Amino acid sequence: MLKLYDFFRSSAAYRVRIALRLKKLDYQHLPIHLTKDGGHQFSPSYRAVNAQARVPTLDVDGTILTQSLAIIEYLDETHPQPAFLPSDAIGRAQARAMALLIACDIHPINNLAPLTYLKDKMGQDEEAVKTWYRHWVETGLVALETLVTSQPRKGDFCMGERPGIADICLVPQIFNARRYKSDLSGCPTLVKIDAACNALPEFAAAAPDRQPDAS
Repeated sequence: MLKLYDFFRSSAAYRVRIALRLKKLDYQHLPIHLTKDGGHQFSPSYRAVNAQARVPTLDVDGTILTQSLAIIEYLDETHPQPAFLPSDAIGRAQARAMALLIACDIHPINNLAPLTYLKDKMGQDEEAVKTWYRHWVETGLVALETLVTSQPRKGDFCMGERPGIADICLVPQIFNARRYKSDLSGCPTLVKIDAACNALPEFAAAAPDRQPDAS
């Protein structure tokens, strides 16, 4: 069985949970708490699994995979249905651009590590950290709104009538944006897509508050 090293509130791990649910793949949940006791991800036992000390990590019969988008594309290649990417090259490039906008441009500068550094090392108070977070999330989501609305595949989801890799990345980012009370008025299409995704049982089951380690 697949083994997923996970933290219920991690955006990157959330993406992989959605992907696993959409592919209807069973997996063993192995929680790694990112804040308790200084962060369980820094333990020697977990560093031996993932040298970057981050989640998610997917153990595939003893082979370790890291980085959420790499894991998601692995799952798509090994379990082709339902497909996470369009069948044409242009569509695949557009879908990957949307996913990467979130995973590479928005998420990294709002991840736990940089937010903690801003507070603990740079002396920023909690409100300053939240302001930083909201600025980059709102800026990125407004740009993503334009990408989604300007491409020709229309429907309930980012690339048409079924959820794919862009939606898998979008839902966790919207969840976190709401946690930090971000202004989502600049991305009404994304808000509608998020609602359509969360109406599906696979997305609902992957939500943070539905995880065994939720606290």
